[in-house]
Amino acid sequence: MKNPYDVLGVQKGAPAKEIKAAYRRLAKKYHPDQRPDDPQAKERFAEIGQAYEILGNEKTRQAFDNGEIDASGKPRFHGFEGGAHGDPFAGFRRAGGGPGRTHFEFRTSGMDSEPFSGADIFSEIFGQAFSQGGSQGARRATRPEGLGDLNVTLSVSVEEVATAAKVMAVFPDDRRIAVKLPRYVEDGQTIRLKGQGAETPFGERGDALVKLKLRPHKRYRVEGRDLHADLPVSLRDAVLGAKVAVETPTGKVAVTVPAWSSSDRTLRLKGRGLPLKSGGNGDLYTHVRIMLPEGGDAALEKLFKKNVESE
Repeated sequence: MKNPYDVLGVQKGAPAKEIKAAYRRLAKKYHPDQRPDDPQAKERFAEIGQAYEILGNEKTRQAFDNGEIDASGKPRFHGFEGGAHGDPFAGFRRAGGGPGRTHFEFRTSGMDSEPFSGADIFSEIFGQAFSQGGSQGARRATRPEGLGDLNVTLSVSVEEVATAAKVMAVFPDDRRIAVKLPRYVEDGQTIRLKGQGAETPFGERGDALVKLKLRPHKRYRVEGRDLHADLPVSLRDAVLGAKVAVETPTGKVAVTVPAWSSSDRTLRLKGRGLPLKSGGNGDLYTHVRIMLPEGGDAALEKLFKKNVESE
C-alpha cells in the first residue's frame, strides 16, 4: 500500500483544505466513468479513496503520522524489538491452550511481565478506541470515528428529488446500493449510510457518505424549491385560448391558456415544484412561448396578407 501523501501528491504538513482539494481533483480525474478505456482507472480511483480515508480525517491522519496505523488503516504492532534477556521474540509469544485454542501473548519486557490479550495491544495503541463490553468483561474494539468511511457523489434528477425516489449509488469497489431519498433533500446534501463503507481492522465497516448532486435539467430551471419551464403554445391557441398538456416532475397535467396570451405570460401551477422542508411543495411556473408552425401555414399567411392589403 502506497504512502497516502504520495498518492494524493501533498506534503506531510499540508493543511486539510489542500488535502481535500487534491482528493477531489484526482477522484474526478480517475473516476472510472471518466476513463472507460483505462484499465487502471478503477484501481487508481480506489487507491485515491483509501488515501483520503486516512488523511481526510484528523484522527486517522494523526494516527498514521504517529506510526500507529499503516497506509491501509490497519494498526501497526509495536514491541517486537526484543526482551530484557536478548530474546527477539520476548514481546510476542505463543501460549498453548489445547488443539484449536492456541493464542498469542504480548509481553512488554521480560518473562515475568503480565501477558496482554490482543485487545490490550490495541488499547495501548489507540487508548479510548477500545471500551469494556460483553457479558464476561471482554474488551470490544470500537471503530475510530471516520475510519473506513467512504465519500461518494450521487447525481440525482429533478424528478427523483420531487418524488423521493429510490436511486442507485455505485461505490469504488463496484458495490451498488439502493438509496431511498428523504422527502426533502437539497443540492449538496450528504446522506450517511451506516455500515456501508470500507472494512476496517475493528470488525465493522465504516459508513458511506453519499453527497447528492442535482443534475441540470433540459426542461426545468430550479430556483429554490420552485421550478420554471417554457410552455410552447401555437399562435392559434395563444389567440383563441386552449387547454394544453404540461409536463411536471410528477406527471402531466392540463393547463388552461387564456385567450390572447402573449409570449412570457406566466402560468403558475401551485404545489408542482420540489418538496418544502415545512411540508407541501413549491410551485411550477410555466412561461408561454408562442411557436409558429414549422414549414409555414398557407391559411395564416393569406389572412395576414389580406389584412395588410385592406390597410
